[in-house]
Amino acid sequence: MSIRKKLLLSYIAMIVVPIVVFAGTGAILVSLVINNQIGPATVGILGDVKSMKEFRANLVQLSEWEGGLKFIAEHEPQRLEDESYLREIEETLTTLEMAIVVEKNAAPVYVSPWFGSGYTSNELMQALHEGGEGWNDNELELGGNLYSADKKEFIAQDGSDATLYVIQEDRISDTARWLFFAVLAFVVLVVAGTNGFLTFLVSRSIIKPLHQLKAAAEEIKDGNLDYELAPRKKDEIGKVGESFEEMRLRLKASIQAELQAEENRKQLLANISHDLKTPITAIIACTEGLRDGIASSEEKRQQYIGMIYGKATHMDGLIEELFLYSKLDLKRLPFYFEELDLNAFLEAYVKELGHHPQYQNVQLTYEGPAHAVLVEADREKLGRILNNITSNSVKHLDKAEKTIHFSLQEHQQNQEVEITVSDNGRGIGKEALPLIFDRFYRTDASRSTDTGGSGLGLAIVKQMVEAHGGMVEARSVQGEGTSIHFTLITGTKEKGERHDEAIDH
Repeated sequence: MSIRKKLLLSYIAMIVVPIVVFAGTGAILVSLVINNQIGPATVGILGDVKSMKEFRANLVQLSEWEGGLKFIAEHEPQRLEDESYLREIEETLTTLEMAIVVEKNAAPVYVSPWFGSGYTSNELMQALHEGGEGWNDNELELGGNLYSADKKEFIAQDGSDATLYVIQEDRISDTARWLFFAVLAFVVLVVAGTNGFLTFLVSRSIIKPLHQLKAAAEEIKDGNLDYELAPRKKDEIGKVGESFEEMRLRLKASIQAELQAEENRKQLLANISHDLKTPITAIIACTEGLRDGIASSEEKRQQYIGMIYGKATHMDGLIEELFLYSKLDLKRLPFYFEELDLNAFLEAYVKELGHHPQYQNVQLTYEGPAHAVLVEADREKLGRILNNITSNSVKHLDKAEKTIHFSLQEHQQNQEVEITVSDNGRGIGKEALPLIFDRFYRTDASRSTDTGGSGLGLAIVKQMVEAHGGMVEARSVQGEGTSIHFTLITGTKEKGERHDEAIDH
């Protein structure tokens, strides 16, 4: 999930979760109130009641008494001046925590005892008169206590103006105030808890991968390219982590390739020095022999000259192969592809090879299909591939009956053909077999050049086959022989296709 989507969902949750909690809590409270399931500990703030049912009954009774007293003030005002009646109802009023004040000519003539004992007449009348003319269901504050007060004006028996005040404890205001602060605290708690929890989750999903990324960067900065970063998230930071890990792998591969290239350069210099030193030493020895008159006869002189020519020719071949390999390695050798009949090409090549003096004692055979096999290939490079393979094979033939067999097979499902060159030579060991296509690799540990090899022949084969879009591999059994297999694709290439621009030397 993307970070944007996480933030969007968290914002929605910050709004929806509190609403759902409020709605659910409210529904539960309403249900408890309706079903009278709220106990004394919860309703204690409403007064000396033991249940919501009792609280509702008190409210109904208070309303009935308030209405009844107003009715008496309007229709039987004389009863409000009857002390015996007032004492009679006072017990009920005290139980209900309700009080009455009868005022006549702006002076109190009766005040409920439980209520009036705490205040002076002046304090009481001043508080009652602050309400003004339209005072109804107003709040009355005395001594820090809140009361709800209602009044009813009437005419006394003697015709003077009188007023009845019905006063009761303001339980509703207290309850509303308590509920307000309770709801406010609940809102703050739910919103803060929801926001805090969601913020923790979202920030953790962002900060933790960043810490991992930072740790990986520190490790790589210190040179530890083996420190693996395995991002588990699929968000933007996870993608950054994947890119970072890919960068680490590429950097590691690049450094390894650079180190390998440096090692190859050192090995190349050592190989060139070794392979050039031997013929140069021989040439120097022969020239010194000619100069010092050691070759006293014409026959010896011709022998020395022949040795010089042979070593110089060998050096020229080695340098030519080095130059060829370097152009292949730099992708600077031009390839000119043309359509050719590979079957006819191989058949002609094997016949021509039979006339070469190097293969006079070798039995050369070819096996191919009876029809033309068309491929797009560079004729010259294909001949060079076959020459390098066969010259490598003939050097390692150690049996009395020497054979080199060529075969061509079609693999139409892969749109490719496979050429195989197999011999019955001494074979190659399992340890050496994967290395024979490496440059300057020779199976003999002494790196002898007696056979005339440069160690680049099969490396050039690999480069040229891959330039044709094919693959090459070797199979061998020691004591029985070796076979080199390479493939060419049968798909067409643009004629004259090159790797890069040719280098003219």
